[in-house]
Amino acid sequence: MARIDIPDGEGGEATQLFLMRPELGIAAGKLAHAAYNKSIIPVREREVARMRIAQINECPI
Repeated sequence: MARIDIPDGEGGEATQLFLMRPELGIAAGKLAHAAYNKSIIPVREREVARMRIAQINECPI
């Protein structure tokens, strides 16, 4: 759940956010591409790190 006000709409919060600021979508896409396709960290370690970050931020896993 976002901690900022995002208008309701089709596709959920992420879609609405990127519709409001398309440049964020471009940047997020580049970051995701680098994290998933260019990373030197093994997949299992990366996913454990993602889970821990979610726990720290009190996000459901």
